[in-house]
Amino acid sequence: MSLNHSSNVFLDSVPSNTNRFQVHVISESRESSAATADDAAPPHYEETSFGEEAQNRLRIGFRPGNQERYDGFLQNGENAKTDASFHTYDSHTNTYYLQTFGHNTVDAVPKIEYYRNTGSVSGPKVTRPSLLDIHEQLAKNVAGVPSAADRVANGDGMPGDEQAENKEEDDKAGAVKFGWVKGVLVRCMLNIWGVMLFIRLSWIVGEAGIGLGVIIIGLSVVVTTLTGISMSAICTNGVVRGGGAYYLISRSLGPEFGGSIGLIFAFANAVAVAMYVVGFAETVVDLLKESDSMMVDQTNDIRIIGSITVVILLGISVAGMEWEAKAQVILLVILLIAIANFFIGTVIPSNNEKRARGFFNYQASIFAENFGPSFTKGEGFFSVFAIFFPAATGILAGANISGDLEDPQDAIPRGTMLAIFITTVAYIGVAICVGACVVRDATGNMNDTVISAVNCNGSAACGLGYDFSRCRREPCQYGLMNNFQVMSMVSGFGPLITAGIFSATLSSALASLVSAPKVFQALCKDNIYKALQFFAKGYGKNNEPLRGYFLTFVIAMAFILIAELNTIAPIISNFFLASYALINFSCFHASYAKSPGWRPAYGIYNMWVSLFGAVLCCAVMFVINWWAAVITYVIEFFLYIYVTYKKPDVNWGSSTQALSYVSALDNALELTTVEDHVKNFRPQCIVLTGAPMTRPALLDITHAFTKSSGLCICCEVFVGPRKLCVKEMNSGMAKKQSWLIKNKVKAFYAAVAADCFRDGVRSLLQASGLGRMKPNTLVIGYKRNWRKAPLTETENYVGIIHDAFDFEIGVVIVRINQGFDISHVLQVQDELEKLEQERLALEATIKDNDCEEGGGGIRGLFKKASKLNITKPTTKKDSSVNTIQSMHVGEFNQKLVEASTQFRKKQGKGTIDVWWLFDDGGLTLLIPYILTLRKKWKDCKLRIYVGGKINHIEEEKIAMASLLSKFRIKFADIHIIGDINLKPNKESWKVFEEMIEPYRLHESCKDLATAEKLKRETPWKITDAELEAVKEKSYRQVRLNELLQEHSRAANLIVLSLPVARKGSISDLLYMAWLEILTKNLPPVLLVRGNHKNVLTFYS
Repeated sequence: MSLNHSSNVFLDSVPSNTNRFQVHVISESRESSAATADDAAPPHYEETSFGEEAQNRLRIGFRPGNQERYDGFLQNGENAKTDASFHTYDSHTNTYYLQTFGHNTVDAVPKIEYYRNTGSVSGPKVTRPSLLDIHEQLAKNVAGVPSAADRVANGDGMPGDEQAENKEEDDKAGAVKFGWVKGVLVRCMLNIWGVMLFIRLSWIVGEAGIGLGVIIIGLSVVVTTLTGISMSAICTNGVVRGGGAYYLISRSLGPEFGGSIGLIFAFANAVAVAMYVVGFAETVVDLLKESDSMMVDQTNDIRIIGSITVVILLGISVAGMEWEAKAQVILLVILLIAIANFFIGTVIPSNNEKRARGFFNYQASIFAENFGPSFTKGEGFFSVFAIFFPAATGILAGANISGDLEDPQDAIPRGTMLAIFITTVAYIGVAICVGACVVRDATGNMNDTVISAVNCNGSAACGLGYDFSRCRREPCQYGLMNNFQVMSMVSGFGPLITAGIFSATLSSALASLVSAPKVFQALCKDNIYKALQFFAKGYGKNNEPLRGYFLTFVIAMAFILIAELNTIAPIISNFFLASYALINFSCFHASYAKSPGWRPAYGIYNMWVSLFGAVLCCAVMFVINWWAAVITYVIEFFLYIYVTYKKPDVNWGSSTQALSYVSALDNALELTTVEDHVKNFRPQCIVLTGAPMTRPALLDITHAFTKSSGLCICCEVFVGPRKLCVKEMNSGMAKKQSWLIKNKVKAFYAAVAADCFRDGVRSLLQASGLGRMKPNTLVIGYKRNWRKAPLTETENYVGIIHDAFDFEIGVVIVRINQGFDISHVLQVQDELEKLEQERLALEATIKDNDCEEGGGGIRGLFKKASKLNITKPTTKKDSSVNTIQSMHVGEFNQKLVEASTQFRKKQGKGTIDVWWLFDDGGLTLLIPYILTLRKKWKDCKLRIYVGGKINHIEEEKIAMASLLSKFRIKFADIHIIGDINLKPNKESWKVFEEMIEPYRLHESCKDLATAEKLKRETPWKITDAELEAVKEKSYRQVRLNELLQEHSRAANLIVLSLPVARKGSISDLLYMAWLEILTKNLPPVLLVRGNHKNVLTFYS
């Protein structure tokens, strides 16, 4: 039903027939308000719906039978539209309220399309207006015309790319999808009802008795039921795609667990095909043996029949899921008839031949005798349980084809739990019935009747007129303990049991043959194992994994030809159990992580029950076969390590991530309750790298002493118009953090937008970190261009050092001769890469056009190619690239690039010279010590330089050696420098004076008025008074450079105490001159000043 251009529909207050629904227009005019006020009746409030199209200002009352029609109208996604004559913003008439809510604003109403993933099979993803779209001012030139994005946001239209996606989905509309009965219930019942039901269940009752037999069945069902409950919870916590157990585990626990279990689960299903087919072939060979129709011998006949059977099953599977589903239904009917045939046979009066074989119909004496256990030699409860448990597996048969279900969230829980219930009732019913009808031992001889003179010890058979007492002395062939074909004997028509065995084996084989490729395809699509990507491709509307089918066929055929499955069968059972254990653990883990995203619609679960189920599955694995369990865990462990090492680039929001967050949060909160202790001090650094990739050397040296031991935050300050800065900052956050991860740098990235650089750094110093994990050290690069840069930049640079000291944060200034910034090099590289991409794109376009024009076959293709010279544009483009490269050869500073990676290289044998001139709490000593612990710096020895008196050098050297030994810091040598306070030589001092000359005021050479005027106009200049007041300090900086040149010119790294400029006393330019002359013409230098709180201790 369409409402386009039909406004009268809403105004039809008196419908002419009962097939129309009523719409009452809300009137908010003064007249209606007055009328309402005069009305004595209380106001009537109707329920409000905020569905997709119910978010309007209309109250809709339905006549009987009309709500379904309206629901259908809403589900078709048609939007009610106002008449074209109604103005969008006409709020003075009632027609204003006839517009759909949300269509008169850029802001979007809630819709499912906004929450879909890109490429969702359930429908197109639509992008809602961003926060900027509705927060920023609306552009005047587009105010009256809604954009495509706006139309999409409000459901009025769809951009071209989404329409293309929809077209692709329409092409797949013919895919076969199954409901919960055919897709899950039938498959699970067929897989759970296996050969065990017809061949081994009677023997289990004979060994364990009816009582323990029911307990064995019950214990097995507990495992499968708990797994089913956990699987139901996971399935209903979001849309389930193809992949079955692998999909559920990987999306819950992550690719490490999912990837490891997915591979062995797919392999287990492939080998299970061989197991079930061999079971079928063995039954056929037994029939051939009875009729004396053997082809070769027993082993080769099994191989021949098994191979033919697998080929037929492969043909059914490749024909499509629809044919496979029909085959499963037929097999289920046969199986149900076979089971019914057994129950009917138990009430058909037994004949003499069957009595001689132990079948006496329902007898209370037989039930009582068979109720307790009677284990034979070598058998016990757990050994019998291990034989039965594989019969209860198969609950994942429906989940394994989750991609072919109409509604996996509803189908998997409903079908799986109902299948478990039905099959459990059948197992228990068969166990009780066979235990109440058949004795444990029987001779099969109709002449073994009771003779009055013979005492048969009161056995049930004796009371029924048969003497089977010789079975105690010699083996018998009949009875529960000896005859595996008891169900055939008891049944009304024996061949139907054989048909049931065929049905059970073939259905299980067919289900496994479908499950293995489906799970394997989902695993390959996720590209966890890159070598298996070939098998990810699907064919047809159902995306059938034909390559996976043939791989499964090859594996199954190989194991059929081996024909020795007794050894591998326990391992396969344990593979399935490992999957069950991880499904239970996934449910527990997701609940334990307390993620807000864990909201399963299936509420009948408990996380501790799921954990119990996981533990129970692991215990059952060892009960069935301990060495098979060990092999399973070893294989899973190695696959887990492999996937963890490869680190696939996927993010599924797993519970592992959620638990990591919870653990980190709990640990951070716990840290706040503990006072800091000097023994646990570690450098926690804010590094002013800007974008991390633009100053890699600064980041590398900082990372060298913070990696795995301290916090490292790479910070960037965006200065400029706030709107542009915030936009640029937000767009690059993820990219820059990804760069850190890709380059294996254990650091965080943080950015702020500020009016000036200093304000941004001040914000970072105050607000960065969390609890005890707050930065205590600021690391910055040395400002090499301070003499050419604008004065404000220098003031900001020195200002952030003052700010750090104000906040009691240590400062590290790093200087290398070539500088840190390589942004212009990166820019050139980006330009070259873009040009190369354009060249390749142009080549591809020319090639495609050539192929399209030469559509007249191969001859036409070559003909067109001869006319069009493809190489010309390519050559032109190549020449342009070469031109660009030659243009930038001079700019491409090779030394700068080498310098940017110098701290990533192994430093080799050398020294780290520590000039510990002033006691700052020990940070100047701690940082170089940490560096020597790193692999790249471990061959470097520490040389310690301290100031002292010339006449007490030896005493001070011994005292420093004693202090360092108490700190447990190894050193190669200690040097006491006694001549630090000597004046520098004239040449060095002249260099310093020339350096500061452009920034001096020289007020002493001018009259007082002129000097005062200059001070007011250029307050940043260095005054003569200031220079004279700190002359000794200036001498010291120049002298220290001379000593550094003398002693540490060959060092790998120099760590030097940073001089502190007293606020208000030392001008910014003079301070920068000190740093310049102090570190001039030296190897890499770290100027370090702690916050004067102890970071070293010699107490335990």
